[in-house]
Amino acid sequence: MNNKKVLKPRIPDNLSAFELQEKYMLDEDLFSEQVLSHCNIENCETQRNCFKQVIFDSVVFKNASMQYSEFTDVRFENCDLSNVDFRESSMCRVEFVNCKLVGINLSESVFRDISFDKCNGSYAFFRFTDFKQAVFQNCQLSFSDFQETRFSKIQFKNTDMRQCHLFGTNLSGVDLSECNIEGLGIRLEDIKGVIVNSMQALLLSSLMGIIIK
Repeated sequence: MNNKKVLKPRIPDNLSAFELQEKYMLDEDLFSEQVLSHCNIENCETQRNCFKQVIFDSVVFKNASMQYSEFTDVRFENCDLSNVDFRESSMCRVEFVNCKLVGINLSESVFRDISFDKCNGSYAFFRFTDFKQAVFQNCQLSFSDFQETRFSKIQFKNTDMRQCHLFGTNLSGVDLSECNIEGLGIRLEDIKGVIVNSMQALLLSSLMGIIIK
């Protein structure tokens, strides 16, 4: 499968530093050209925030909900976003590097040019999300939910996808050959055209009612 390279965030040098705290965040706040580093965001519940050309460095989110938000040219690095609620958000040219994303809720979001590198996204929710030009690399995605998700030009590289739920997600042209897909939850009609290695083909053969002796 030929994938174009995922575009990186367009972030200028010499961003201004700002220690973001929940008391500074209101609905529809705009944050632009800033570095947010080494701080905690606790008990934050806002909507429709807009982040443009922002770096989150070593930020810990606790009991945070920022639904319907927009992230453009944003990098999350060494952050803990476990159980954060980002439902129905929009992300364009966004990257997550070495982040903890356990249980994060990104359902019903729209992703364009997004990358996840060395992230732990176990039990993450991507249900009904629209991915276009995306990559998961060296990630942990076991028990994550990708049901009814749209994939266009997506790459999975050396990623643990054990027990992932992909019911209703069309995997035609998606290359899973470098991933652990043991216990993958998928329907027969969804795996047509998926790219797997020979051992993975044996795992998926049960969906077709094939008995291998």
